[in-house]
Amino acid sequence: MKCIVTVIVLVFLITTSFAQPSFVDYQKTYPRVATAIRLKEDTLKKQFEKAALQWPAKQVYIRSFKYDSQLEVWVRNSSSEAFKLFKTYKICALAGGMGPKRMEGDYQVPEGFYYINEFNPKSSYHMSLGLNYPNPSDKVLSDSGKPGGDIYIHGSCLTVGCIPIQDTQIEELYILAAMAKTQGQDFIPVHIFPVRYNNKKSFDYFARTTKDNQEVQRFAVKIKEVYDFFEQKKKLPLISVNKKGEYVVM
Repeated sequence: MKCIVTVIVLVFLITTSFAQPSFVDYQKTYPRVATAIRLKEDTLKKQFEKAALQWPAKQVYIRSFKYDSQLEVWVRNSSSEAFKLFKTYKICALAGGMGPKRMEGDYQVPEGFYYINEFNPKSSYHMSLGLNYPNPSDKVLSDSGKPGGDIYIHGSCLTVGCIPIQDTQIEELYILAAMAKTQGQDFIPVHIFPVRYNNKKSFDYFARTTKDNQEVQRFAVKIKEVYDFFEQKKKLPLISVNKKGEYVVM
């Protein structure tokens, strides 16, 4: 009996000693993140409770509209549920114009379908969440030699082609994304549209400024399929990319 107990204790000690910290625990080793969580977590919990959402965030979807200067944060408790709009942040600076990013140095904010592929708690822009630009579509349609890169959602309210929001807002978004990743959401989608298609003023602006660019107009019509799908169902469709670099919505 003594040998069995000793083995059990040893197994427990070995397992414990090699246990990995959660993603959020790792992020808390950075002072900015630790401070943000300490100051904001209780408020976020209360806001989730009011919205009938479970804390911590389970699944997050981010949707951005360039001309309208808005970034939406949608949340749901499980894959079987519809997303609920949690918050809308104002994008506080904008570079470039209508249309997707196609080359390094064009100062364009990308348009299309991305996901968060980097958490930077020590960003020069307070905190930042990296996007996987160039994505498979961009790699086909953008400049093959210099498509550009380093596209982030970040703080500090400055931009040369990224999506900037206020520092207090990037702290909230960073926490929500880190919580969702800890809960198992490795793929946090970020969809970027030129305008809100259901806003007449915005759509008229898009039509007016791109009237001589049929390529940009065709691209905007194609990605609108995902916007329409989500507006109707509050869920995301499956999206793939064909050999031409075009999005295929299923």
